[in-house]
Amino acid sequence: MKKTFLIITFMSLIYLGAGFFLYGAGFLIYEHGAAAMGMGGAFVAIANDPSAVFHNPAGLAWIKGTRIYAGTTLITSKSSLSLPNWPDSSFRVVDQESQIFYPSTFYLSHSISEKIVAGFGFFSPYGLGAKWPKEYPLKYISISDEMKTFFFNPAIAYKLNESFSLGFGLSYIYSQLSFELVEHEDINLAPLVGLPFPVYASVDVPVTLKASGSGFGLNAGLIYKKEKFSLGLNWRSGFKINFEGDLELANAQVKIPSPYNQLINPQLIAAVIPKEGKASTEFSFPHILGIGGAFQFSEKLTFSADIHYVLWNVFDSYKVEIDVPFPVPGVEFKDKEVKEDWKNSFIFRTGLEYWVNEKFALRTGLLYDQTPQPQSTMDPVLPDADRYAFTGGIGYKSGSFILDVAVQFEKFLDRTSPNRSIPAYQVMGINLGEGTYSTTAFLFGVSFGYIF
Repeated sequence: MKKTFLIITFMSLIYLGAGFFLYGAGFLIYEHGAAAMGMGGAFVAIANDPSAVFHNPAGLAWIKGTRIYAGTTLITSKSSLSLPNWPDSSFRVVDQESQIFYPSTFYLSHSISEKIVAGFGFFSPYGLGAKWPKEYPLKYISISDEMKTFFFNPAIAYKLNESFSLGFGLSYIYSQLSFELVEHEDINLAPLVGLPFPVYASVDVPVTLKASGSGFGLNAGLIYKKEKFSLGLNWRSGFKINFEGDLELANAQVKIPSPYNQLINPQLIAAVIPKEGKASTEFSFPHILGIGGAFQFSEKLTFSADIHYVLWNVFDSYKVEIDVPFPVPGVEFKDKEVKEDWKNSFIFRTGLEYWVNEKFALRTGLLYDQTPQPQSTMDPVLPDADRYAFTGGIGYKSGSFILDVAVQFEKFLDRTSPNRSIPAYQVMGINLGEGTYSTTAFLFGVSFGYIF
């Protein structure tokens, strides 16, 4: 009995840890300025507005005066899960609940001298989340998760000469996360009532986690410019976050088969399960390396291309430390180390910008993003996959005022996952939880700028 209750809470915490880890690892948001977004994010060698703090701080060196640049990106996605092995036909296709996320940005740049420019950026490069119906089949893996990261990134750039600049920045990072699931266990009640044969009760334990943490990161870049072309390099460091938070284990739902439900009070079983506790973990976010080039075909038309290499392999494993008080002597909650086996991946970006006249610009772009997530660890927390994205945008300048607008459509490739093959879904050698995910996303970005 004691061992069974230990397993219930312990497995809940394992999947909580998996949830917020996977979420942070697999969903890098790169849309942090509508001008860059309209060009598919291929901005490493251009970086000609204050969003250079994010894309390449060396670009600040070429920005004169004092400028602000602020905006937001509205993100919505549609994801469905097909479960062909599930016995109830009404759950063989499950739609993720609709949500809208709006990671926002604020940038400032200021010329200190002809060669030195300082900047500041606020943005959220890791975020989003997933929310599924509370009673869908995979509620024992995840019901909902949400993660937010807030970067406060001062930077400085130095122009060595008319062709070459360097930039450097330091970020303070604050992160919040929440996670919800239901843990299920079949408990043998025979030892409790002294029966010579097993009697199993079905127990569902709703579990939620809210946690936060902080860390520091670095970024640096360089740009080399000539009359018709430019080359850029950008590095954004990895960082670690120590998350600490509160666990809440809601009242367990206990079902005891007849006629034993007349002998055993389900509330007594539920009362033994702890109602709260603490959990903590430390995990690392990846280094991001970017190289880009831009070529100016004419005064009006510019082509750019970037390659980003993201070092996801830092997510080979992580450890969850658990502190849940238990009223029964001799029962303790052990820490757990979980293997994930993430891989490094590439992102390929291209973009075009055409200035119709001095006030209006048209932009378009295309990108391909490889997923770092193996199928074995793909689940409802983050149904990630290789994706293509198409972008478009417009720019408007009038005196000191700047307006940039961009749209982006993403198509994820359909992908089948065993959904961790947890025991609750294994029946007669068939994995009832195996399913195929189909996902699309739409993004709308807008940024406003002003030159003082």
